[in-house]
Amino acid sequence: MTFLAAPLAIAVFDIDGVLRDVGNSYRRALADTVEAFTQGQYRPSSEDIDRLKGEGIWNNDWEGSQELVYRYFEAQGQRREAVALSYEAIVDFFQRRYRGPNPEDPDQWTGYITQEPLLVEKAYFESLTRDRVAWGFFSGATRGSANFVLERRLGLHDPVLVAMEDAPGKPDPTGLVAVVNRLVQQASLPTDLPIVYAGDTVADMQTVVQAKTLDAPGRWLGIGVLPPHVVAAEEPYRQAYRDGLQRAGADAVVSRVTDLTADFIQALTQA
Repeated sequence: MTFLAAPLAIAVFDIDGVLRDVGNSYRRALADTVEAFTQGQYRPSSEDIDRLKGEGIWNNDWEGSQELVYRYFEAQGQRREAVALSYEAIVDFFQRRYRGPNPEDPDQWTGYITQEPLLVEKAYFESLTRDRVAWGFFSGATRGSANFVLERRLGLHDPVLVAMEDAPGKPDPTGLVAVVNRLVQQASLPTDLPIVYAGDTVADMQTVVQAKTLDAPGRWLGIGVLPPHVVAAEEPYRQAYRDGLQRAGADAVVSRVTDLTADFIQALTQA
């Protein structure tokens, strides 16, 4: 990534709900998992999952699945300490739904991951480079899942990525800062560029808020992106979701990630 003129900004992207629609994949696998581990007694709705993620601490869908199972049994009068629940079994069940029966081999994945609609094309990132915006990715998805969409489906070549295995979970900003530092080093960028992070959850926006507290140069901006299931919802729900992102620290909220253009970033940084 090289620029003929002075670079404008750094943009870092979440993946799930931003670059790909996970409403019928990750979120479906989460609901399947909770339903299975509550013996078919409870299947969380999309709103239930949104409420959980709105708490800002359940970015990991395996942990989110486990938490919803615990909460179901607590509502039945059981203490969570008394619930025989294996986290490893939850992860295994989830992965077999999401990836398929051979979850360790991407060449044999047949699960929900293969059905995810893309929300962006390679040309979008090419336009960012043309307009002097450096870009990379910080995601709570596993590296295998993230690379499946970035490299196999979008055709990006060796993108800068920090995934689940590489850093603490959000809202810890360690992974976000690592992406920025890697981009600065690879492209010899100025260290005081504006930095935007685009994500669809409260935890994503809280990550930017935490990054602002660090002794690091640059202006940090959080861009909330409404995920597809929210865009398709009635306006009161869309507004409530938008308000939640803004309360969590979003400097702006867009309906699709491709609204985040170089012009948009420049206007935001000059506001």
